[in-house]
Amino acid sequence: MADKEATVYIVDVGRSMGGKSQGRQQSDLEWAMLYVWDKITSTVATDRKTATLGVIGLRTVGTANELAEEESFANISVLQDIKQTLLPDLQRLRNLIKLSKTNDGDAISAIVLAIEAITKYCKKLKYKRKIVLVTNGQGSLDTDDVSEITSKIKEDNIELVILGVDFDDADYGFKEEDKDSEKAENEAILKSLADSCDGVFGTLAQAIEELGIPRLKMTRPVNSYKDQLTLGDPEQYDTAMSIDVERFPRTMIRRPASASQYVHRTDLSNRQASVSSSATILPDVDALGGEPSAPNTNGLAAVRNARSYQVEDDTAPGGKRDVTRDELAKGYEYGRTAVHISESDESITSLDTKAALEIVGFIPWNSYDRYMSMSTSNVIIAQKTNSKAIIALSSLIHALFELESFAIARLVPKANKSPVLVLLAPSIEVDYECLLDVQIPFAEDVRSYKFAPLDRIVTVSGKVLKEHRNLPNEALCSAMSDYVDSLDLSSFGKDDDGNPMEYMQMTDTFSSVLHRIDQAVRWRAVHPEQPIPPPYDILTKFSRIPDDLEVSSKSKLIKLMEAADVKKVPPKLRGRKRQRERVAPLSGLDVSALLATSRSKISSDNPIPEFRQMLETTEDPNGIVDAASQLINIIEKHVKDSFGDSSYDRVIAEMTALREEMIEMEEPGLWNDWLKKLKEKLRGDSLGAGRNELWWRIRKDKLGLVIKSEMEVSDIGDDEARQFLSK
Repeated sequence: MADKEATVYIVDVGRSMGGKSQGRQQSDLEWAMLYVWDKITSTVATDRKTATLGVIGLRTVGTANELAEEESFANISVLQDIKQTLLPDLQRLRNLIKLSKTNDGDAISAIVLAIEAITKYCKKLKYKRKIVLVTNGQGSLDTDDVSEITSKIKEDNIELVILGVDFDDADYGFKEEDKDSEKAENEAILKSLADSCDGVFGTLAQAIEELGIPRLKMTRPVNSYKDQLTLGDPEQYDTAMSIDVERFPRTMIRRPASASQYVHRTDLSNRQASVSSSATILPDVDALGGEPSAPNTNGLAAVRNARSYQVEDDTAPGGKRDVTRDELAKGYEYGRTAVHISESDESITSLDTKAALEIVGFIPWNSYDRYMSMSTSNVIIAQKTNSKAIIALSSLIHALFELESFAIARLVPKANKSPVLVLLAPSIEVDYECLLDVQIPFAEDVRSYKFAPLDRIVTVSGKVLKEHRNLPNEALCSAMSDYVDSLDLSSFGKDDDGNPMEYMQMTDTFSSVLHRIDQAVRWRAVHPEQPIPPPYDILTKFSRIPDDLEVSSKSKLIKLMEAADVKKVPPKLRGRKRQRERVAPLSGLDVSALLATSRSKISSDNPIPEFRQMLETTEDPNGIVDAASQLINIIEKHVKDSFGDSSYDRVIAEMTALREEMIEMEEPGLWNDWLKKLKEKLRGDSLGAGRNELWWRIRKDKLGLVIKSEMEVSDIGDDEARQFLSK
C-alpha cells in the first residue's frame, strides 16, 4: 500500500507575475503553472484517495482564509482545501488561478496557512507532508516569526520546497542580471528559511527542465507463491529437501493507460435512442447507489457494448435466428471440426493440482539458451522470519553458483492452476542472496523450423554456390562491417570527467509510448482546447542517431552504398489510372490485355470487381462518371433492400471500393457530392426507416469526405470533413 500524502501548493498570482522575463513568450505565472499543473495532474492520475493536495493563492485580490482578520494574512486565498483531487476540481482550479491586480501579500504568512492546513488535516497520523511555494520573490515578507515557523516545520516533519522565477542558483548555473534589490533580499530570506528547515530551494527553470524526466512508479510487491521449495517427496522420504520460500515479481511489463469509449450526448435524439445497435449508450450511474449521477461537465456518456448470437435457420426471416448465450454449447477445434464437450465432462480437461515448487532437475549454465525465457523474472527468497529456511536456501544458492548450474522446477502458484516449468538461477549480491526464476517451455511448446542458409545457395541439383547475385561479396561484407563499427555506442558517451562510457545506458532509456501518452493525458486534462506539446527530448533522444556519430560515419555509409550499388527508387505516381503507362511484360505477351473485356454494365451480384474492371478499360471521363453512378445505384439498392443491418457489411465494402477508386482517378468530387446526398437520404428515411446505424458504421470505418491532404484537387478542408461526420 502506498504512503499517505498531503501536499499544499502555494501559487503566487500577483500582478508582477504577469511580466515576461528572460526572453520567454509566456508570462511568469503561465511559466510557473507548467510545473504546478504537472505535479497536480500527476497526483490526480494515481487515482489514490490517500494522495491529497490543497492549493493556496498568494497575492490575490480578495482574502479567503481562517486568519483573514489578521492584517499579515490579507490577500491570501485558500483555493482548495486538502482532499483527493479529481478532474472537476482541476477544471475549477483552472478558472480560479488567474493573474490578480495587486502585489500585496506575504509569502511567509501563506506558508503558515499551509502548515495549519496540513496539521489540521493530518493530525498525528503518518503522512508524507509537503509544502511547495512558487513565487517570483516580489512583495514584502514578514520575518518576525521565522524561527517559530522553522521549528514547527521540523517538528511536523514537513518538506518545504521553494521554487522561484529566475532565482539565482549556482549549482544549476543561473544568475539573473540587474536583479531588483527587493527581490534579491526576499530571495536571501526564503533561501535561509529553506536551508534552516532542511528543505529545497532552487530556480524554477531547473524544476521545469526536470519535468521531462519520467517519474518511475514505485510499487510494493505482492508474493505470487508462499509455500515450500522441494527436492524429492518430503511425504515419502526423510532425505527430501523442503525449504519455506516466498516468490515476488522482479520485473513487470507496464502497459500504457487504456482508453474507454464515450459519445457526445448532443449526438443522441429520442428517435435514435430507440434504435437497437451493437453499441448501447447508457446514462452515468452511481457505482454505489445505482442512481444516475450528476451529468458530466464535458457532455460525454459512456458506451457499453452488447453482444448478440445468431445461428443459421432456413425457417427464420433472413436465414438466421437469434439465440441466448445460455443456449450455446462450448466446442473445441479438432482440425476443421468443432468437437462438443459438455460441462459435466469438461472436468477431465482440468488438472487437480496443489500449490508446489518442485525441483525436477539441474542443467549447466552453458546448455541454456537465453531465447528459451518465456516470461518476466521473479525473485525467490526464504521466509523472512524462518532462520532455518534462510540458511538452507543460502546453501542451495551457493551450491548452484559453485557448480555453475541452473535448477529446473515445476511450479503451481495456486491450487488447481496449470503447472509451468521455471528455470532457477542463483543470484549472490553484497547485501542479499536469492533465486531468480523465469518460465521456460515444455517440449510441446518448442517448434523447430528450417531456413535456407544466408552464406550460400544450394541449387536443386545439390550444388553449393558461394558466389551469387543474391549473396554479399567480400567487398560488401567488409563495407558493412566497417559501417557497423563506426556506429559503436559502447564508448560514444562521456561521463562527468569526460571519459568514454556507454551512450545508451539502460537506466536512461524510457518507454516513449508510456510516458508520451501520460504526458498527453495530463496536458489535455488542464488544457482541453490547446494543442498537445511535443514529446520531451529525453523520450526521443535515442530514437535517432547522434549528430556527431552521423557525421563521423557518413564516409563509411557512402562506401557501403557504393559496394551495395544502392539506387534511389522513383516515387510512386499518384494520379489517374488511365494516364499511367502500362508496364510491358518482358516476354512481349500481355496476358491481361488478351483477357480484358470491355464492360458497360455492372451487375449487383459482383459489383466491386466489375466496377474496377470497367474503370480499367475506360479512358473517357464520362465512363468514370457512368461506372461510379452504376455502383452508387447498386449501393443504395442494397441499403433499401437490407433487412435490418444484414447487408451493411456488403454496403461498407462497396463504399470503400468506390472511395478508393475515386481517389485513384482524381475524382473526389463524385464521392463527396454523393456522400452528402446519402447522409440526407439516411436521415430522411428515403432508403428505408431506421437506417441511422449505417451512418454510425460509415463514421466508424472513416468513410468520410475526401479532404485536401488526401487529394490536392479536393476542395474540402479538415474542419468541414470533421463536422460533416460528427453531426
